[in-house]
Amino acid sequence: MDWEAWLALTVVVACFGMIAFTRISPDIIMSAGLTLLLVSGVLLPEEALAGFANQGMLTVAVLYIVVRGLTETGAIAWIVQYILGRPRDTRHAQLRLMAPAAALSAFLNNTPVVAVFVPAVKLWARRNKLNLSRLLIPLSYASIVGGTCTLIGTSTNLVVNGMLVDQVGLPGLRMFDLAWIGLPIAACVLLFVLLFSGRLLPDREEPLAHGDSIREYMAEMIVEPGSPLAHCSIEDAGLRALPGLFLAEIERDGAILPAVGPLEQLKAGDRLIFVGAIESVVDLHGIRGLIPATNQVFKLEGARKDRVFFEAVLSDTCPLVGKSVREGRFRTRYHAAILALARNGERLRGKIGDIVLRTGDTLLLEARPGFIDQHGRSRDFLLVSEVGNFHPPNHKGAPMALAIVIGMVLLAASGLLSMLEAALVAAGLMIVSGCTSGRVARQAPDWQVLVVIATAFGIGAALQKTGAAGVLANAIIDLAGGHPWVAMALVFAATALLSAVATNNVAAVLAFPIALSAADHMQVDVMPFAVTIMVAASASFATPIGYQTNLMVYNAGGYRFVDFVRIGLPLTLLVGLVTVGLVPLIWTF
Repeated sequence: MDWEAWLALTVVVACFGMIAFTRISPDIIMSAGLTLLLVSGVLLPEEALAGFANQGMLTVAVLYIVVRGLTETGAIAWIVQYILGRPRDTRHAQLRLMAPAAALSAFLNNTPVVAVFVPAVKLWARRNKLNLSRLLIPLSYASIVGGTCTLIGTSTNLVVNGMLVDQVGLPGLRMFDLAWIGLPIAACVLLFVLLFSGRLLPDREEPLAHGDSIREYMAEMIVEPGSPLAHCSIEDAGLRALPGLFLAEIERDGAILPAVGPLEQLKAGDRLIFVGAIESVVDLHGIRGLIPATNQVFKLEGARKDRVFFEAVLSDTCPLVGKSVREGRFRTRYHAAILALARNGERLRGKIGDIVLRTGDTLLLEARPGFIDQHGRSRDFLLVSEVGNFHPPNHKGAPMALAIVIGMVLLAASGLLSMLEAALVAAGLMIVSGCTSGRVARQAPDWQVLVVIATAFGIGAALQKTGAAGVLANAIIDLAGGHPWVAMALVFAATALLSAVATNNVAAVLAFPIALSAADHMQVDVMPFAVTIMVAASASFATPIGYQTNLMVYNAGGYRFVDFVRIGLPLTLLVGLVTVGLVPLIWTF
């Protein structure tokens, strides 16, 4: 190998090491590695930057906008309710999550499957007091193995099948031929995760789980007429499962029902009094069938979907101090509605409108985005800040948002449009239909994830251009010594290794000619090798940068590099053993 190949390998090893053992952000590390390859002349500018124009990366970026439309309309809650349901424990939750994700990924691109599921799983985990770090890696793995079950499950299968037709002259595989190996692998992966994830996956609780020092808000919600929650028990409605939130009482027909039990049936018109952390109070506004008890929300200018949530702390010079919320006419004065109120750890009683405001009270407000510009420096408030990136959902738009996503999936699956084209159409429809706004859509993409994906393409191209990847793969194949089974095992190892450091398509393209040469040399059928490459290129479990779905859950789950290695490495070995053991029995040498 020449110096360019050695430099490309050094950059890959250095990037992996820094991601694994330092706290430097992965996008900075990968950008630095790509910059070094560019300025050293290993890559031309167009080669280094090709990843930023890659359809896969752009598709992920656009899908963030599509998913934001689902979130803004509360359609994610529908997915949680009707697909994920109510699990008994973490293991049951993993099964309920992985089974539909794998099934969908067999027929759909797994990127949109994971993109839609991630925000749904976040909400589902909070409502059912599940640990998010025990769920998102299984989601990614399930979507990966689901793609091995059909010819269209992943683009890698189509790429290798195309090379079989073009370079070998074989008729190629049919739609469900891969199910003979894909289904056993999917079953093994699901079983492995269910049995060993308790020991191999991290157990990191969200800060919200530590509730002793969290500011407690009092909030009021009403079960609206025609609500799907009417006649449901409190437990079935999921109103006892939000972490850091307590249903203090129910007001029904003028009577107070204190200390309500989980089996209490809700009725339309019930006024529910909650006490708890701000994140869970905000989540209440995403539950279809619940509306704020204060009618002031519906008197504000503009649609609810165009407003945001703020926290504001009252100062001693605020003219409303000493008056009740109703007497102070807060909405008229500040063009904002009070949704919840917190007072220095004191558990408040009664309706919010009847509470007399005091200096230091913290208010959860719903207002237009300009509220902070108008009142952020007002003497009436000690502090005004926006609450995360939360918005009141537009539940009426949920059917439209779901219809747009289903249409996107059907267009892409039918082949009428590419995944990128279908995603662009869906994102445009989300904005045009009002499911989300242009302002929110611009904030939707996770740029850290996108930069890592784009730079990974560039670094993978350097391995291919310099010949470093080919030299490593050839050296591994030479170790086979003429034994087909050994050669196939080494093909799997080489392809899985390349997929971990480059991309699955690059790994498949590099490994196929080597496998073809090995099959010709040993005078055996190339089909077992081709199927092995398809599986191995998708067996990207051991690193977060080996597969786009791993990158998508990397930040969302608060994972570290070593988390993927701990569970992904033994899982890759298991998939390798199953593949090498079964493939020659199905497609003989």
